[in-house]
Amino acid sequence: MNKRKRMKLGLWAVLTTLATLLIIIVGSSAFMLSFSLSPDPDRADTDSCYRQLFSAYPETRPWVDSLRRIDALRDTFLTMPSGERHHAYYVSTGSHRTAIVVHGWRGSAIKFFYLARMYEQLFGYNVVIPDLHAHGLSQGTAIGMGWPDRFDMLRWMEAFRTDTMVVHGVSMGAATTMMLSAERMPDGVRDIRFVEDCGYTNVWDEFATQMNDMFGLPPFPVMYTSSLLCKWRHGWSFGEASAIEQVSRCPHPMLFIHGDADTFVPTAMVYRLYQAKPSQKELWVVKGAAHALAYSVDPTEYARRVARFIGLSPKP
Repeated sequence: MNKRKRMKLGLWAVLTTLATLLIIIVGSSAFMLSFSLSPDPDRADTDSCYRQLFSAYPETRPWVDSLRRIDALRDTFLTMPSGERHHAYYVSTGSHRTAIVVHGWRGSAIKFFYLARMYEQLFGYNVVIPDLHAHGLSQGTAIGMGWPDRFDMLRWMEAFRTDTMVVHGVSMGAATTMMLSAERMPDGVRDIRFVEDCGYTNVWDEFATQMNDMFGLPPFPVMYTSSLLCKWRHGWSFGEASAIEQVSRCPHPMLFIHGDADTFVPTAMVYRLYQAKPSQKELWVVKGAAHALAYSVDPTEYARRVARFIGLSPKP
């Protein structure tokens, strides 16, 4: 075999290898994006959501039943800035104070009624519990991880604005809450406070953590190509979807809650978030609480801490 032919074969082998690697990387990126952002196929199964709620938080069943008897648990639909139709549940106490409770990744409004009950029954707040984009009964084909959702949250705030408001999110809902916190709040809201429970610093950090934990893979190259693919498909990248950047510009009070046994959103993230917040901040790290289980570990202390943060005392 002459030298020229060997060089051609060598070049062909290199190009074939590069093409194979490219196919693997692109395929892995598409899989990662689909795995992370695909909605729950059973997201509209409200009966299943109620079963899960009542199993985890049995005290919510009589509360829901009592609201239903007097037709106080209202379905509400709004058109978002994107043109999509989104859904929320609304409970009115006639108060000038309103809480918006924000669920987590692949969750639903119903599954977070335990926090809605706390605000309505113990604090006397009106409560809005939205289904985020691509969750529950809201339209959408891909989960936004909180970043585009922050504008939807502003729409809910505008629709149900009162003098005093609290936005309280858990996990991805907490990231949504923090991402919202630096935006201009609706006119007419005098006192706005934010409670974030086990939210991540940014989407890049959270996805990199999960890639390592689930697949033992480093960020390069799949995270980079997945982020570019997300930008192309959905209009946002992993790096720009940053709760910590928004928190650093937030002028409003914020309570940070995190379990010290959280490995899904590592506890270390809350210390970075807390440090990034310039002022008007409180931190509660819950001993023995895994991801999104701070309330379950100590619901009485949870209610007491939140009540103190918003300037109230919970009812007995």
